[in-house]
Amino acid sequence: MIIRPRLYALLPRTWEVPPVGSRFRPAYPRPGRTGFRRWIPSWRQTLGLLGSAATVMAGLLTVMYLRTGIPADLKAFATQQDNVYYWADGSEMARTGEVDRQDTPLDQVPEKVRWATLAAENETFYSDSGISPSGMVRAVSKMVTGGDTQGGSTITQQYVKNAYLNQEQTFSRKLTEMFIAIKLDNRMSKDEILEQYLNTSWYGRGTYGIQRAARAYYGKDVSQLNASEGAFLASLLKGAALYDPAAGAENHKRAVERWNWVLDRMVATGKLSKRERAQYTHFPEPIAPPKATGLTGQTGYLVDTARAYLLAHSDVSERDFALGGYQIRTTFEKKRMAALTRAAEQARDGLAPDRRAADRDVRIGAASVTTDGRIVALYGGPDYLEQGFNDANSSVVPAGSAFTPFVYAAALRDGVQRERGKPRTPVTPATLYDGDNKVSLHTPEGPYWDRSGKIVKAVNDGDESWGKISLKDAVAQSVNTPMMQLGMDVGLDRVGKAGVQAGLLENSLGEKLPSFPLGTSTPSAIRMADAYATFAAKGRHTEPYSVAGLRRNGDDVPVERPEPEQALPPHVAGAVDDALREAVRDGTAKPAQAAGPGTAGKTGTAQDNKSAWYVGYRDSLSTAVSLARIDPRTQELLPLDGIGGTPSCTVGSSLPIELWTRYMTG
Repeated sequence: MIIRPRLYALLPRTWEVPPVGSRFRPAYPRPGRTGFRRWIPSWRQTLGLLGSAATVMAGLLTVMYLRTGIPADLKAFATQQDNVYYWADGSEMARTGEVDRQDTPLDQVPEKVRWATLAAENETFYSDSGISPSGMVRAVSKMVTGGDTQGGSTITQQYVKNAYLNQEQTFSRKLTEMFIAIKLDNRMSKDEILEQYLNTSWYGRGTYGIQRAARAYYGKDVSQLNASEGAFLASLLKGAALYDPAAGAENHKRAVERWNWVLDRMVATGKLSKRERAQYTHFPEPIAPPKATGLTGQTGYLVDTARAYLLAHSDVSERDFALGGYQIRTTFEKKRMAALTRAAEQARDGLAPDRRAADRDVRIGAASVTTDGRIVALYGGPDYLEQGFNDANSSVVPAGSAFTPFVYAAALRDGVQRERGKPRTPVTPATLYDGDNKVSLHTPEGPYWDRSGKIVKAVNDGDESWGKISLKDAVAQSVNTPMMQLGMDVGLDRVGKAGVQAGLLENSLGEKLPSFPLGTSTPSAIRMADAYATFAAKGRHTEPYSVAGLRRNGDDVPVERPEPEQALPPHVAGAVDDALREAVRDGTAKPAQAAGPGTAGKTGTAQDNKSAWYVGYRDSLSTAVSLARIDPRTQELLPLDGIGGTPSCTVGSSLPIELWTRYMTG
C-alpha cells in the first residue's frame, strides 16, 4: 500500500508506517520513550479515546431513548384509596387520607397565577426543550454527592415524575424522566403540559392540583386567586410540608420568604409590574386547615399520633401517604382507650366552668405505655374536632415533683460531690438529708447565691419541716428540700442525663437552675409514662411507639420499631421502684392503693401550683396524667387554686391521681 506524504502527515505519530505488505501495529507503549513516559498517552491518543467513549455513550443514550416509551396511563389517581387505621386487635378504627383532586382547564387559572408557578419552578418553560442540560448535570452531580436534586428538573420533567414515575432519586430513573420529558415536549403543546402539571402537583393538606389547593388554603375557586395568593401556592411546590404556615413558626417564616422571592422573580421576568408588586406587601395568610370528618372524640388524637410516628420512622413520604391505600396497625387497645376516656370524662364532670372561674380552661392529658414501648391508650382532650391540640403529647406542663425519681436515680447511679476537687461518694436509699423547711442550698464551692445577693433556700409544701430524712422517704413523701440539695450534689447535668436515658426528651428539660430537680421541665404525658416504665422494667428502656405494622397493596411496608436498651442499672431502677411503691403504701400516693397490689407511682405538683401530675404503674403498664389550666389568649399557665371546688389554699389537685386510679380499676 502506498501512502502519500500529505496523508501520512495526518496520521497519529503513535502509529508506525510498516513496510509494504505488512499490517499496521500500534506503537504502545510509546517507542522512543523511557521509564514511565512510555505509558503516558499522547494528546492524539487521548483525543481518540475520548472520542471513542463519547461515541459509545451517544450510542447507548440513543438506544435507551428509542427504547423508552411514554407510559400508556397516568399513575392510578382514579384507584387511590383511603388510609385505614386499625386497633391493636385488628378491628377498624378510622379511615382518612382520601385524595382531594379536581382537573381544571388551564384557561380557568389566572395568567398571573400561572406565571407565579413558572417564576418559581421553570421560568424558561415556554422556550426550553423539556429538559435543562445544565440542570441535569447539577442534579446528577448532587445525586452523586448526596445533595438535593430538586433544582435539576424542568416543569415537564416534574410532570413526568408526578404522573408516570416514582419519587426516588436514582440515575436510571433520572434518565428515564429525561427521555420521556423530551418525547412529551415533542408530542404535547406547552399549554397542555402546564395544565397537566398544575392538575397533578402535590400542594399539601391532602390536595393534588391547583383547584383543590385554592379551596384548601383560601376557600375559593382557582379562578378567583390573585398573583399574591398564586405566589404562595407556587411556594408549596418546593415542599408543602416545609411551607404550610399552619405547621408552625418556622414554616411560616419560610413561607413568607419564599412568597416574597416568587413575587420578585415575577418582576424580574417581566410578568409582574413594579406597581403591581408594590400592592403585595402583606403575606396572604391561608385559612386554617379543616379537620377531617370521622375523627370525633379521641379518634383524631390517635390517628395523628400514629401518622406522625410512621412518617418519622418509615420511608413513606407525606405525599405518598396522601395517595392513600395504606393499612396502619396501631398499638392502641380499644378497651383501655374506652376506660381511659371514661375516667377522663368523669373527672371533667366534677368541674363546673359555668359556676367557677377556677374550672375554666382546664387541660387534661393522659397516656398509657407498656414496658416494651407500646402506647396503648391516650387522652388528648375533650374532642379532636373541638380541640385539635393533643394534650397527651403536650410539652408545656411542668412535671413538678413527679420529676424527683430521676434525681434519685442519678444520685444512686453516679454518687454525689459535695466539695469541689474531692471524689464523688456513693449514696443509698437510707442516706440522710436535711428535710427541714427553708434549708440553704449549697454547691461544691459553697452556698448558692441568687442575683440579688441572697442565699437561695429550698421550701417544702406547706412550709413543713421533716428533720433528717432518708432519700427513699423524701421521694415517697414529696419532701422538696432534700431533693433540691441532692440535685445540686449530683450535678444538674447528670440529673438531666438520667431523665433523658429513662425516656424524657432533651428539649423538654429547659434551663438547669436550682429548682430543676423539682420539675421545671415540661415532658409530655406520653414521655413521662414511658420514662416511669423504665423503672418498672428494671432499668430497660424502649422508646414509645404507636404503629405495629404497615401494609399497602398486600405488601408489608417497613416501619422502624424501637429496640430496648439498658438505660439504668437494675439495682438503681429497683431502688426507685421501691420508693415509688412506698409512696403508694404510706406516702403521697396512698389513694392509688385501690389499683391493687404492686402499684407504684408518684404525685407531682409544681412549686407555683400551676400543674399537677400523677404517674404510676402496675405490672407492665405505666400511665401518666397531667393537669393544667392554660389561658387561651396568652397560652400562659394559670394557678390551680380552687380547681374542682377545693379550698384555694390547697396545693395541687387530687384530680390526676383520682383519674389514674379510676382508670386502672376500670
